[in-house]
Amino acid sequence: MGVGLCGDIRVSRRFERILEDITKSGSLVVRKLGADRAAEMGAHRFLGSERVTPQAILEEAAERTARACRGRRVVVAQDTTEINFSGRDNGRRGLGLGGDGRSLGFFVHPLVAIDADDETVLGVVGAKIWTRPPAKKAHRHKRRLEDKESMRWIEAAQTAAQRLAAAAAIVMVGDRENDIYQSFTRRPPNVDLITRARGDRKLLDGGLLFETVNGFPPAREIAVAVAPGQPRAPGQRGRVARVAVSFGKATIAKPKTGRACADPKSCEISVVAAREIGAPAGAKPLVWRLLTTLPVETAEDALEVIRLYRLRWRIEEVFRVLKRDGLALEETQIESARSLFNLAALAVVAAARIIQLTDARDASSRPASDVIDEGLIAATAAIGETLEGKTARQKNPHRRGSLSWLAWITARLGGWHGYYRPPGPKTMADGWRRLAAMLDGYAIAHGKSLL
Repeated sequence: MGVGLCGDIRVSRRFERILEDITKSGSLVVRKLGADRAAEMGAHRFLGSERVTPQAILEEAAERTARACRGRRVVVAQDTTEINFSGRDNGRRGLGLGGDGRSLGFFVHPLVAIDADDETVLGVVGAKIWTRPPAKKAHRHKRRLEDKESMRWIEAAQTAAQRLAAAAAIVMVGDRENDIYQSFTRRPPNVDLITRARGDRKLLDGGLLFETVNGFPPAREIAVAVAPGQPRAPGQRGRVARVAVSFGKATIAKPKTGRACADPKSCEISVVAAREIGAPAGAKPLVWRLLTTLPVETAEDALEVIRLYRLRWRIEEVFRVLKRDGLALEETQIESARSLFNLAALAVVAAARIIQLTDARDASSRPASDVIDEGLIAATAAIGETLEGKTARQKNPHRRGSLSWLAWITARLGGWHGYYRPPGPKTMADGWRRLAAMLDGYAIAHGKSLL
C-alpha cells in the first residue's frame, strides 16, 4: 500500500472498507453499505472528500492489475458507457446533460486489461469519468482535438503504456469511435491498436479506403457467432455467419480537419476485412474492416487480429455488472458530481473483480492474489474446507491459492452445488459478498486488503 491512497494510509483503509462493503451488499446505495450509521457517514465523507479523486482510486486499483499483467501479452479493451438519471435527476448537483440531451448524467470510459492468450480479465487499468458542460460548444470541426471528448481514446493508450510498462505486449482494442487519425499517429511506441473503421477514408494515393479493401483477395473463410440485434425482438437468437477474410495495407491521408496539427501527413496501417457470405434473408450482413498497427503478413495474422478484436466484448460484460444487471450504478441516491464520480470509480473496480471470479470458475492459472491479498489465503482456505464434502466430487479440485480455487469457494458460498450447470455472475457476486463478510474481521484485525 506504500504511503496510502492520496498519501494517507487512513484514506486507503476507508477505500478498502467501502470496496468490501460494495461487494458484500451488491449495492451502491450508501445506506446499505455500512453495518451502522457511523459506517454510512464514513462512506459519505470519503466519497465527498476533496482529497479523494477517481484518478487516485483507479491508480490504487491499477497497481494490482499491473502486477497481474507483468510479462504477459495484454489486450486493453476500452469503450464508453453512459449513466443516465432520467426520471431520477431531482437534486443532482454538478452534472451536465446525458446523451439524450434532456436528462442529467455522466460518462465512464474504462480500460480493462485482458490476457491475450487465455482471454480472462486481469483488472482495471484506468478510466475517464466526466460530465458534459452546459455551455454550447462550437462545431466539432472548429475545435482542437485536445478540446474534444474524442481525446479520451488517445489518452487511454498513454495511460496503458505507462501503467502496464512491464507487460510483454499491449494491444488497445476499440470500436468505431476509436477510429481517429491521431490514435494511430500519437500511439506510444509500446502500444499497438486494433479499431473498427467508422467511415471511408481518403488514402495518400487519392483512392478511398473501402474501395481498396474491397479489392483485397480472399484469404480464408471462417465461422463467426453473431449476437442478436439490439433491442432484441421476442424469440430472436444469435446466429453463426460464414465470413470471408482478406487483408492488406493502406496509407491513409491526414484529414482536412487535422491540418492545423503537427501530425504526419500520412499513416500506413494494416487492414483486415471480414465480410459475411450468404447472409439470411432480412439479416444485415456482417462487415468488419479492422484497422491495426500490428503486422499482418499471413492469413493466420489476420485471424489473430479478428480474435483479439472480439475480446472487446469483455468490457460489455463489465458494463452489464456495473449497471442494471449488477451493481445498478444508475440507481444510486448520491447527488453531487464529486461523490458520484468517486463512487463510479469504485464500482468499475468492483464490477471487474466479479467478472474475474466468473472467469476463474472453470480453470484459471492466475493466482488468487489478483483479487485478494496474499495474507488472506490461509483464512480463505479455512472457509473453503468447511464447504467441501467427503467425496472427490464434493472437494475443491483446483490448486490452493489459484484464482480458480478462490472462484470455487466463492461459487459454493453463492449457492452453487456444482452438479448441473456452471455458476453465473449473480451467483459469483452473491458468493463474493459472503466471502468478503467472513474475511472482514480477519482483514481489519491483521491489516490485510480485500481489493
